[in-house]
Amino acid sequence: MNPRSDIHDRLAASLREARKARGLSLDAVAKLSGVSRSMVSQIERGESSPTVATLWNLTQALQVDFAGLLEGRPEPGIEVVRAGAAPVIGGRGLGVSIRILSPADAVGEHEVYDLRFAINGLLESEPHSAGCREHLTVIEGQIRVRSGEDEQVLGPGDTARYPADRDHAIAAESGAARALLIVQDS
Repeated sequence: MNPRSDIHDRLAASLREARKARGLSLDAVAKLSGVSRSMVSQIERGESSPTVATLWNLTQALQVDFAGLLEGRPEPGIEVVRAGAAPVIGGRGLGVSIRILSPADAVGEHEVYDLRFAINGLLESEPHSAGCREHLTVIEGQIRVRSGEDEQVLGPGDTARYPADRDHAIAAESGAARALLIVQDS
């Protein structure tokens, strides 16, 4: 498939899905946008190359993001990432598996991780950006958290919130453990 037909296919699918998600008929979109019913139909089937002005009118009528039309953004609904498909960060810490739960576009704002520690597992971190905080909730086992000179031991259900803009560490010293970590930049 050449790039031109791929773009047409994505554009057609995005517009058709947006129209159906809003429960609008072709006639309703035509009236709202000022674009003829036959043109809307041809665009949705990928048979016509709309002008920028036509696309603008359609996106305004359908209340969709003009810039994001071709990016394949998911429509409203439930986005599922299966357990085996979540990316895992390797080479950080000792005896710890770090699974990324947050979407890629959340990096630098808030990040969510599933941490799984083996016995004596350790995750040490250098200071993050100024004002950054971490929120750690223990799911299983016991975890020692250190932020600067402050330390606390946490058990299942406990949550610690602490500055991450200084040296900090998370350790499972007395057995295997699991926790959720949210990193929140200011």
